[in-house]
Amino acid sequence: MVELDPIRLKVLKMIQDSGTDLKNASLAIGRNAAYLHQYVTRGTPKVLPEDAREALAAHLGVDEEELRPRESGRPPAPKGEEEPDQPAAPRRRRSGEGFARIAELDVRASAGPGAFHDGPEEATAFWLFPEPVVRHEFRTRSDDLRMITIEGDSMEPLIASGDRILVDTSQRVPVPPGIFVIWDGMGVVAKRVEHVPNSDPPMVVITSVNPQYQTYERLADEVNIIGRVVWMARRL
Repeated sequence: MVELDPIRLKVLKMIQDSGTDLKNASLAIGRNAAYLHQYVTRGTPKVLPEDAREALAAHLGVDEEELRPRESGRPPAPKGEEEPDQPAAPRRRRSGEGFARIAELDVRASAGPGAFHDGPEEATAFWLFPEPVVRHEFRTRSDDLRMITIEGDSMEPLIASGDRILVDTSQRVPVPPGIFVIWDGMGVVAKRVEHVPNSDPPMVVITSVNPQYQTYERLADEVNIIGRVVWMARRL
C-alpha cells in the first residue's frame, strides 16, 4: 500500500461522501472495477490521466481542478503577487456540467427486452457524452439511451459482432425506416425495419444486411421494437 498523498486522500473522501465506492466509481468513469482501488492503494497509475480525471469529476459533480495534482518544485507566490512569466490559466467549466451519463447494458445476460427499461440500476458501466451531442446529434434525452454490444453477423459488414451501438429507446416506430434493436423471441438483435406503406393491418419488413439471412414480413404488433440505433463504435 502506498502512502496516500493529498490528492488520493481527497479522491477517497469525495467518493465516500458521494455515497458510492471505488468499484462503482471506476465503472462509472469507464474503467475496470479495480482501477481506482489500484490508483489509491497501489499508486497505479501515479497520476490520473486527464480523461479519467474529467470523468471522475463529472461523476462526483466537482471541478476537475480539485483532482489535479499540484506541480512540485516551485514555491507558492506570496499572497497578492503573481508568479512571473506565468500566463493566467483559462477559466475552466466545471466538469459534470455538459456531460451526460449513458448506461451500458449486458443484454446477453438479460432474459428479455425488459432490461432496456429497468434503468441504470442494471448498467454494467457508464459512458460520458457531451450533452450537445445528445441533444443535437442524437436528438434525444440521455435517459432514453442505452449502450449494448452486438453479437452475431446478421448485420455485417455494416455492424459487426463486438461493435457497440447506442439505442434510443424512445424511438420504437419504424418511420422513417432504419436500424432498430428488436426482441425476436430468442434474444435481442439488430435489424433494418421498415413499415409497409398502406398495409392494413400494419406490416413491417425486417431485413439483415448479411445476404445469408432471409428478409421477412411481420405484423407490426408482433414485432417488439426496443429502440432505434443512433450511433456505433468499433474497436480497430
